[in-house]
Amino acid sequence: MCFTSTNSKPSSCVLLLTLLCCSFLHLPAQNQVDRFEIELATNEINLDLTAISAADKGLILFRRLLETPIDRYEFTHLDTSLNIVWKRNIEVAKDLALAGSLLKDDILFLLFRSVDFSTANFQIASIKVENGEHVVSTVTNVIPFNPTEFVITNEAAFMGGYFNYRPLVLYFSFITQKSHVLPGFYNDRGELTHISPNKDGTTDIIVSADNVDKKKSLWIRNYGSKGDLIKTTILQPEPKKNLIFGRSIQTNDGKQMVVGVYGRYKEYSRGFFIAGINETGEYGVKYYNFAELQRFFNYMKAEREDRVMGKIERRKIKGKKIKFNYRFVVHEIIPYQDQYIMLGEAFYPQYSYAQGTEFGIYSPLMYSHSFSRGGYTLIGYHYTHAVVIGFNDKGELKWDNSFEINNVETTSLKQFVKARPLDDRIILQYAYDNQIHSKIIKDAEVLEGKMGSKIKLRFEDDILVDKKSDSGQIAYWYGEHLFTYGVQNIKNFKEIKVPQERRVFFVNKISY
Repeated sequence: MCFTSTNSKPSSCVLLLTLLCCSFLHLPAQNQVDRFEIELATNEINLDLTAISAADKGLILFRRLLETPIDRYEFTHLDTSLNIVWKRNIEVAKDLALAGSLLKDDILFLLFRSVDFSTANFQIASIKVENGEHVVSTVTNVIPFNPTEFVITNEAAFMGGYFNYRPLVLYFSFITQKSHVLPGFYNDRGELTHISPNKDGTTDIIVSADNVDKKKSLWIRNYGSKGDLIKTTILQPEPKKNLIFGRSIQTNDGKQMVVGVYGRYKEYSRGFFIAGINETGEYGVKYYNFAELQRFFNYMKAEREDRVMGKIERRKIKGKKIKFNYRFVVHEIIPYQDQYIMLGEAFYPQYSYAQGTEFGIYSPLMYSHSFSRGGYTLIGYHYTHAVVIGFNDKGELKWDNSFEINNVETTSLKQFVKARPLDDRIILQYAYDNQIHSKIIKDAEVLEGKMGSKIKLRFEDDILVDKKSDSGQIAYWYGEHLFTYGVQNIKNFKEIKVPQERRVFFVNKISY
C-alpha cells in the first residue's frame, strides 16, 4: 500500500389547548441547521463515501476515487459548523479493499485487505483528526479471511471474521507491530456476534455456537490488553431454548451484562434475554417473551394489532402462551441514567425465485405464513420495526417501546434506527427516501408519535431528482446533535451559483 500527502376567565377548551401547546413546547424541535456538499461528477465512480463523527472535533468525510494508475482517498475534516478545517489525499493500491473504519481517541482507523486474497496480510491506516497526518501499519497474517468485525483498543486492533465457516479473531499490537490469532478460536463452527472493548482495558468476544446438546449457547471470552485469554464464560440456555445472539456491556462495578435474543429455533427469535455475569463467572439469565412486552406490536395497523393482542389475552386466560417467531438483530446497548437501553430491529428476508418472480417474502410472524422451498435467491431485507427496552443492572425489564419502520428495504443488514437519550426522553430516528423519520418517547410512554421531515437541500429552488438515492444514513454526533449524509441527484434551473443538474455527497447537521 502506498500513501501520500415557546380580565376574562378562559373556557375549559381554551385551557386544554393552552396546556397542550405548553406541553409541546417542551418537546425538542428538530432543526437542520447546516448543510455541506461535495459536488461529484455525474459519471464519477465513488466508493466508500462515508462520514464519521469526531464528536465536538467535527466530522471526517472520506471517499475513494478510482484513478490511473493508482487510486486515491480524499479526506475532509469539517468542524461542528461544517466548515472545512483541512483536506488530505492518500494514495491506495488498486488491489486493496476497505474492510472497516472507525474513529477512536481522535484518530481515524481504516482497515484494508487484499481484493482477491492474494495476500492474507492487512493494512491499517491511522489518520489524526487534528492535522491529517497518517501512518500505515502492515498486519502480518497467514490465514486469508474477510474481516467482519474491526475494533480498536488503547494499544491494539482486533479483526474478526471466518475461515472455513469457523470464527477467528486476529490481534495486532500497535506497540510491537506483531499479530497473532487469539487462543480459543479457529477450532469449531459458530457465529461471531460481538467484540466489545471494556473500560478496564480488556476485551470481550462473544460467539454463538452449538453446545453438546446441539443447542445454541454463547461463549464469552475475555482477553487482556496483550491478547491473552483471561477467562471463558459459557451462557447455557434453558431447555427448549437457543441463545441466538448477544451483545455485552461492562457496568461501573465491573459486572457484565449480556443482552440478546433467544428462540425455540436457531434462526427465529421468540423474545429477549438479559444475563448478568459477575467477576467470578457466575451468571443468571432472565427471559422475556415478545408477547409479554407492552408495545412490541405497535408497528402493526390498529386492527391487526387488536387481533394479535386479543389472541394473546385469550390464551393467557386459558393459561397458555402464544409463541411469536421473528428475525431480530440487537444493535447496541446504551447506558442511560440508572439503567441501560437495548436497541434492535425486526426484519425478514426477501427472495427472488427461479421462475423470475419476486413474491413472497418471509412474514415476521412465522405461525401465520407458510413458505415454499423451491429454488430461490436472497435479494435483500425488509424492516418492520425497531424495539427499545430499558433494564437495570439486575437484568430486570423496566419498560419497552417500539418504532415502526415503513418501506425500508436493503441489500445488507445494517442499523437504521438510532436512539438519542435527552435528559428524561429518548428520540428515535432513521433516514430513508430523503426523509428523517422521528418518534419521541419517555420509557414506555409516547410523547410524540411518528413524524417525518424532508432532508433539507442547499437552495430554495433545489429539486431532488431521485428520492431513493443513497440518502439513508443517520448517525450520532455530539451533545444534542446528529447528522445525516449520503448522495443526492439535484436539479435547479434558477440558482446561478450551481450547475442546473448536480450530484452531491452531502452532510446535514440536525440539532434539538
